[in-house]
Amino acid sequence: MVESEQPSVDVSPSEAKALLVDLRRRVDALDDQILGLLDQRARAATEIARAKRRLSLVLHDPEREQQIVQRLEAAVSARADAVFPKSAIRPVWREVMSACLSLEQPLTVAYLGPPGTFTHMAACRAFGLAAHYVEANTIPGVFDAVSRGRVTYGVAPIENSTEGGVTFTYDSLLDGDAMIRQELVLDVAQCLIGQTDELGSIERVYSHPQALAQCRNWLSKNLPNAQLVVSPSTTLAAREAAADPSSAAVASRMAAEIAGLVILREGIQDYEQNATRFVILAKTDAPPTGDDKTAVAFSTPDQRGALRSVLEVFDHESINLTRIESRPSRSKIWEYVFFTDLEGHRSEPRVERALARLAETCRMTKVLGSYPRAK
Repeated sequence: MVESEQPSVDVSPSEAKALLVDLRRRVDALDDQILGLLDQRARAATEIARAKRRLSLVLHDPEREQQIVQRLEAAVSARADAVFPKSAIRPVWREVMSACLSLEQPLTVAYLGPPGTFTHMAACRAFGLAAHYVEANTIPGVFDAVSRGRVTYGVAPIENSTEGGVTFTYDSLLDGDAMIRQELVLDVAQCLIGQTDELGSIERVYSHPQALAQCRNWLSKNLPNAQLVVSPSTTLAAREAAADPSSAAVASRMAAEIAGLVILREGIQDYEQNATRFVILAKTDAPPTGDDKTAVAFSTPDQRGALRSVLEVFDHESINLTRIESRPSRSKIWEYVFFTDLEGHRSEPRVERALARLAETCRMTKVLGSYPRAK
């Protein structure tokens, strides 16, 4: 609405009603125009898919999709008079691109289920509602679906800002051949959900171990006498709470809606800034974009200064490590594998040199994937 069309305080009810009717007609006309443009975009996307087939190119290009979103966000930011929120660009165009892609090649995506988990939410944010989602019961099951070609992509949690790394994801990256193609960071707001709003009547709280750990202090303070019961996922925890009137669950808002439960308290995580990083898995990693990260696993010889020598390799090439974490190797007692994320793509000369030196000095070196930095 432009300023001249806003009713003044002196406008009569009949004039305000007429103006409202006129504005709704304008909105309907604009919606018709948007629908027509969407149809044109879908036709253009179909032609692009045909051209890619003739060139034997992969139909889905997530890096190109990221460029589209970033260009549109920049365009909104550059307009001083823009009203449409920049934060809405990504989710809106995610669905537009997902719908267009489904006309030629519906994406198949495996995720750690069941529906309503934070991994499910992350998958939907990455690929939109038009993708075909395949529920996996375990994180290794997600990796297996990608490795066997049953799905195009897989989504798994790898790190929480409060509780650290996800063991099963690290182990599966090390043991399998699926690679990291993208990363996605999802803000995690944990909710206490159940059938009754009386906290004093809650005897049990169901949830996944990670969710319980993220809310440890809140649960201790507000439900000190409740038994904490571990569930395979937050969604299954919601189902258990739905069948147990004397219980509650720690889960997402989506899980509450699916299970038909009431949100008793929202944002009960101990730290307000609680986020989980997810990795999108594929058979190949991503081409360089200019703002990339590379995940690497390596194990060092059992000798003094071995880890320091590895870190000096990265320092010599001026490569910044954004994360490093150790895990038992499982092949030999008291041996460890180090997982690290570094800035840069594995095809960059400095990263290539560092990885080559690692292969010469380490017992084991494995590149887990190069991928664009999450925006």
